[in-house]
Amino acid sequence: MNEFKWKTLSSTYVHKGPWATLRADKCEMPDGTIVDEYYVLEYPNWANAVALTEDNKIVMVKQYRHAAGIVSLEIPGGVIEEGEDKEDGMRRELLEETGYAFDSVELISTVYANPSTAGNVTYCYLARGGKKVKEQSLDEHEQIEVMEYTIEEVKQLLADNKIPQSLHCTGLFYALMKLGAIK
Repeated sequence: MNEFKWKTLSSTYVHKGPWATLRADKCEMPDGTIVDEYYVLEYPNWANAVALTEDNKIVMVKQYRHAAGIVSLEIPGGVIEEGEDKEDGMRRELLEETGYAFDSVELISTVYANPSTAGNVTYCYLARGGKKVKEQSLDEHEQIEVMEYTIEEVKQLLADNKIPQSLHCTGLFYALMKLGAIK
């Protein structure tokens, strides 16, 4: 597979921001072809979870997503802070967004949102034994409604294309397979 790998000759930052950074790489392809400007988006890594309550309901969140202009039904999760362990980041996001804490967690998938333009990773966990332990602790610009669905209801939401976030659909797919809810 390394015969396909490009060599980065130089990188120039076009924009640096707290949530997204844009750089232009000058690269050399294996056949010697030079790519003068290949644009790469730098995002922090993300963690999310298919979170099951003690009574086997899936905790979902509904929030506005400005870039797409939609209200989105999603699994809870968010940015892993710099220096933070990915599982700790996921547990923190679950607690902040939902107020739920979980007995056990298991990493079920590691995926890239768009590896052609971004290098960040999304880690998806299956969290079990969730119980509400506190109120939400949301960021300044977050407005999140917490909802619970049965596994069958989530399967129907997926079938009806009601969960628009692709990374969250992927995590749900892996979790439903792990739980034996789909074959």
